[in-house]
Amino acid sequence: MGSKDYIAYFTMEIGLADAMPTYAGGLGILAGDTVRSAADLEIPMVALTLLHRKGYFRQKLDASGTQTEEPVSWPVPEWLFEMEPRCKVEIEGRIIYLRAWKYEVKGVNGYVVPVYFLDAALPENSEWDRTLTDYLYGGDEHYRLCQEIILGIGGVRMLRALGYSVIKRYHMNEGHAALLTLELAYELARQAWEAAYEPIKQIITPELVHLIKPMCVFTTHTPVPAGHDKFPLDLVNRVLTDYHGAFVEREKQFCPDGVLNLTSLAVDNSHYINGVAKRHGTVTQQMFQEYKIDSITNGVHAATWASQPMADLFDRHIPGWREDNISLRHAVNFSKREIRMVHQKAKQELIARVNLIDPVGMNPDVFTIGFARRMTPYKRADLLFLDSARLVDIAAKSGPFQIIYAGKAHPHDQAGKDIIKHLYQMKAMLKDKIKIVYLEEYSIDLARTLIAGVDLWLNTPQPPLEASGTSGMKAALNGVPSLSGMDGWWVEGCIEGVTGWAISQDRGLENMENIDKRVVDAQSLYSKLEMIIIPMFYNEEDRYAEVMRSAIAINGSFFNTERMLNQYIAKAYFK
Repeated sequence: MGSKDYIAYFTMEIGLADAMPTYAGGLGILAGDTVRSAADLEIPMVALTLLHRKGYFRQKLDASGTQTEEPVSWPVPEWLFEMEPRCKVEIEGRIIYLRAWKYEVKGVNGYVVPVYFLDAALPENSEWDRTLTDYLYGGDEHYRLCQEIILGIGGVRMLRALGYSVIKRYHMNEGHAALLTLELAYELARQAWEAAYEPIKQIITPELVHLIKPMCVFTTHTPVPAGHDKFPLDLVNRVLTDYHGAFVEREKQFCPDGVLNLTSLAVDNSHYINGVAKRHGTVTQQMFQEYKIDSITNGVHAATWASQPMADLFDRHIPGWREDNISLRHAVNFSKREIRMVHQKAKQELIARVNLIDPVGMNPDVFTIGFARRMTPYKRADLLFLDSARLVDIAAKSGPFQIIYAGKAHPHDQAGKDIIKHLYQMKAMLKDKIKIVYLEEYSIDLARTLIAGVDLWLNTPQPPLEASGTSGMKAALNGVPSLSGMDGWWVEGCIEGVTGWAISQDRGLENMENIDKRVVDAQSLYSKLEMIIIPMFYNEEDRYAEVMRSAIAINGSFFNTERMLNQYIAKAYFK
């Protein structure tokens, strides 16, 4: 494919390596997996993000579970290569110069997809302006708007400076990059102005929007309002000075409520829009009824997330699985004994690591439940403890179990921080009955160990707020079944008793005013653990191994970024 066929992938965060703290959670991990599969599939992609010199944050938890945050400095030149070209954006009337640092993602056959990290820390900029690319999701809305100008507008300009003169599609991974649509309109208007030798009167005209739309693809990842960036117009008009007031002339069209909604801007200027699971596509369609919303279910990069023992098993029985993920369906032929042995290796590694961090005496022979998500109320990490007496009773009657938690709360999410403290309280209260560990500073490396080593992956979102979720996909790839609410990807991935188990029924979109959904879900969770899952683990090893095997063969072979990107190619990139 020639230069005209490049896909430019814009993302505010991307998870590529533990030593590069340029991601906060699932959105960034997905971006990293997407780029890895693009390299495997030899898709002509180039990715744009911000450098985040101070990272997201390093999580610190004290003895009571109180979270504090510290900046994370990392040695940029040791991981990235500085590019010579520079570009500039205008913010509040000031010129801000940008450079790019390059990271190369190599595919299974050596094909390279470059990732460019935009950086404002240049001597030409003022001291404050140099910090604009420092913190991921840091600062106030003013800081965030400045960052999104750099990503969207500066990203397009940096592509041009680097020699990417023509791009086939611009893929916005969430709304943070939506201002790239303004820059594309500006480019077209400038070309018209240069051809006609006339001053630019307006930037965003209906005619230009018609030309921009075929260039743009937009993926939205959440129905939660906090996930959609909105900025008051007075702030926008003060900060976004690059277009000399031309945007103001169109504000009635794009900002009818006096607020610039970047999700709406992206939706309005994209030829293809998708949610990240079938259920999420339906929810998003209800949010944007005047547009056609499709869905492409997320996935994970199989070669990255398969533990070493599991990858060795795949290598023995399914050669070529790294470049042909669907061939993992042949895991159905694995012997149950081999599945158990391989999983036990991963489990022993996890338990040894956990006991070094928090020596509570976790046992590799005890049924182990894992839960690791961003700590925020709708993910309901503490649902398991709604009736702690019932939980203790289950451990006594059905068999012992232990629980491993991990995950960060956003620095401004006090409710999320309170959930972590509540989990610490449960840990102390139940310490003689159920061993519980909360691991701080959740990372890529820790995730790889955790999702492969537990016996059951727990997920308890409040429907319909789980857009997709990918942690359970990573677990399935390693033969770890899920017990999850019927939301996000699990609506598609759950075959009851075959790939895992469902919590309650799919009531997320029904009128449940007279029902306490937390109680209903908690009782369902307890019943599945007490009556089915724990007894099967201890008393029917072969049957539990069958579920593990099916999790790989059915879910691991499908919920991967190889399949996901092939769908983007067919539906959005080259259609």
